[in-house]
Amino acid sequence: MRAFRVAYDGRPFYGFQRQPDVPTVEDRLFDALAALGVADGTPEGYAAAGRTDAGVSAVAQTVAFECPDWLTPAAFNSELPASIRAWASADAPKGFHATHHAESREYVYHCYAPDADLDRAKSALSRLSGENDFHNLTADDGGTVRDLQADVRREDEYLVFTLRAGGFVREMVRRVVSLVQAVATGDAGLAKIERVLGPEPIDGPEGVPPAPAYPLVLTDAAYPMLEFSADSEAAARSRNVFDDLRVERATGARVAREVVTRIGE
Repeated sequence: MRAFRVAYDGRPFYGFQRQPDVPTVEDRLFDALAALGVADGTPEGYAAAGRTDAGVSAVAQTVAFECPDWLTPAAFNSELPASIRAWASADAPKGFHATHHAESREYVYHCYAPDADLDRAKSALSRLSGENDFHNLTADDGGTVRDLQADVRREDEYLVFTLRAGGFVREMVRRVVSLVQAVATGDAGLAKIERVLGPEPIDGPEGVPPAPAYPLVLTDAAYPMLEFSADSEAAARSRNVFDDLRVERATGARVAREVVTRIGE
């Protein structure tokens, strides 16, 4: 059994988990393993740390399955698209399950919020931290009690949220961000948080919509029993791929700014 750390740009994909008729990260992983002759379909013992939504990216998505010793991250990447990169691996004990044995998951959300008050954001996030029932911050019907560790900092025009828990229910991170942003900008009061965490369901215009998916990154899945080793070749090439993507998007932002500043001149 071997576990792999996988980074990916989530924007081209309809989420991590395979679905019929749309591209997903998991589909591309399975396609690569089939091309390498490792598995035809789902590999033996396969599981993943989490199921990121459409548009969500990852640094440390973790997948584990039975595979031959020669399947290094670099070998895996030889059949993966550039937007998906394996960069580290670890030997895993028999019976290891990447979903059930993750001690915690960590997400980082980059929220564009130039008009948000950081102190109000911290106050709101502090109230949401700890063990709470997040039934009003998810589309899931059950299993909504979570112990959340969270903080927020300002970086230029962005509020950068870091959220960690044993697991997250669907859309929870994005709805937490949406709620905190509303409080931080004055669109909602701190009392809204008490209502959201209360027992009564909040629907319709009173509900909390999820923030956009693309600023969200899965940054860690913690497995104390594993020792991941970075594949130097794969890690270096992966950094190059994502640095090229960074430059491409930064250039696109400059072009858009040029258009914005010149419209109406």
